[in-house]
Amino acid sequence: MEQLKHECGVAMIRLLKPLDYYERKYGTWRWGLNKLYLLMEKQHNRGQEGAGVACVNLDAPAGEEYMFREKALGKDAITIIFNRIKEAEKNLNASTLQSFNSPFAGQLYMGHLRYSTTGKSGLQYVHPFLRRNNWRAKNLCLCGNFNMTNIEEVFQFLTEQGQSPRIYGDAYITLELMGHRLDREVERLFVEAKEQGLEGTDITTYIENNVEMANVLKTTMSHYDGGYVMCGLTGSGEMFAVRDPWGIRPAFYYQDDEVVVVASERPVIQTTFDLQVDDIQELMPGQSLIVHKSGEIRKEQILPTQQLSACSFERIYFSRGSDRDIYLERKRLGEQLTPAIMQAIDGDVAHTVFSYIPNTAEVAFHGMTDGVRQSLLLRGRLEGAVRIEKVVWKDIKLRTFIAEGAERNDLAAHVYDISYGSLTPYEDNLVIIDDSIVRGTTLKESIFKILDRLHPKKIVMVSSSPQIRYPDYYGIDMSHLEELCAFRAAIALIQERGMQNLIAETYRNCKSAANCQLSTVNCVNHVRAIYAPFTVDEINQKIVEMLRPEGMTAPIELVYQSIEGLHHACPNHPGDWYFTGHYPTPGGIRLCNAAFVNYVEQVLKLQL
Repeated sequence: MEQLKHECGVAMIRLLKPLDYYERKYGTWRWGLNKLYLLMEKQHNRGQEGAGVACVNLDAPAGEEYMFREKALGKDAITIIFNRIKEAEKNLNASTLQSFNSPFAGQLYMGHLRYSTTGKSGLQYVHPFLRRNNWRAKNLCLCGNFNMTNIEEVFQFLTEQGQSPRIYGDAYITLELMGHRLDREVERLFVEAKEQGLEGTDITTYIENNVEMANVLKTTMSHYDGGYVMCGLTGSGEMFAVRDPWGIRPAFYYQDDEVVVVASERPVIQTTFDLQVDDIQELMPGQSLIVHKSGEIRKEQILPTQQLSACSFERIYFSRGSDRDIYLERKRLGEQLTPAIMQAIDGDVAHTVFSYIPNTAEVAFHGMTDGVRQSLLLRGRLEGAVRIEKVVWKDIKLRTFIAEGAERNDLAAHVYDISYGSLTPYEDNLVIIDDSIVRGTTLKESIFKILDRLHPKKIVMVSSSPQIRYPDYYGIDMSHLEELCAFRAAIALIQERGMQNLIAETYRNCKSAANCQLSTVNCVNHVRAIYAPFTVDEINQKIVEMLRPEGMTAPIELVYQSIEGLHHACPNHPGDWYFTGHYPTPGGIRLCNAAFVNYVEQVLKLQL
């Protein structure tokens, strides 16, 4: 319901045959370009602030462009980009097209979809980033799904080397650092070539045939703390994708004798290339997939594998529910909530309507209703039917940006609508499930108000994820503690019970730890102390009190997924830091402590 922004989606294609092969077999040299378009459109859910594509043409002669890039802003960026590519082709004559020299006729393709988690916007922040050079092997194009927690340290490292990056941002700084390491790799090969007696273009050929991207990646990615899938192309034809050693961000790939494909999600590769689940492999933590200029494909461990912390929010919310495993996991998340739901409605299924918040909670909803049916069967109530209604509708995206303050809130309250007559007033309970409750703003300003118009006997608001208590620093747009309704509820309880000393003590501990070095072994997340005195139910009750709109008559009860239930449903994705505060990297812990310091100083405005 509360749209979270996520950074980002990637797509890469390496054609392993000459372009005329695809012309003969598939009827067009654009086969690879068309596949890139499909991969991007099917990952549009991962980024709607901007998009970019890049291409490398290995057949371009000297004096002609061989690296192409297009970027655009907005939710229609993909369409804008590919329309520009078509328009560029129209300006070329037929003979040029037949020789495959039109823009974006190439063997290596890259696509990126962007959601910003930094608040920075504009075309200069849209991937891919391109570093130019007259030596093909020194040209580097980079994009990624990542958020780095220690970009200040990396920036400092670069400046100490004598560099002066023109833009302060993790993508651009990474481009400069990796570009610097690529330069060193090329220079290493130049020395080797000279020692072998090579001259002129023979040196260039030697360099391009022997570039070792693993060297570049090892000396670049070892500087970073964060979650990432970093993808790149070089002008001489190298392609790579590397995943963080904790496996926080996802990456999948497929290869055959015609193509190598990389994407952020598995089902988009399945659908685009008509494949089975088992045809596609997952890039492992710390591992890189490297495709050499020659087309040779290999996997190489770039960084030592750390404790697996694959993002569970990918399974709950972000990734497409059409993935086989994610679909089953989301159903399980809903089904596991059955006992708590039955308790909340006192077992009165006959007078309860079940529904969901569109659209990402639909699969968990089916799991929930399957669980209720199973519960009825176990109780011998074979005649009991589960009443299902589409109670909430997501209306058109109202242009609330034209208004301010109370006027804006009034418009935002109408983003959702209800099905009038979907339950019997004052007699029926309403159980409604969503995938997560993060800030609670939409519940307070819209959902609860409109549901109350139906006059349910009781509203049971269900979240298929646990309480979100901590910010994310690995690519999800929730970096401020005060935005999280669970955190606000815990602070309210502390203040009501006269426990302000806990805030002061936590502040002092966070203040001393906020600047800890990432190498500190005992770096502790002190914010966890804020929740320690309270049960889940106590925080639930306070959340209800805080989010309940003035004048609402129906009682509300919150039902959250448990941490144990989350891990049972998603056993291969144990990353749960937004629920537990157990960040997988020192950088995440440090930023969480710093967030609490900022909250006390900037929001509470306390001098402790």
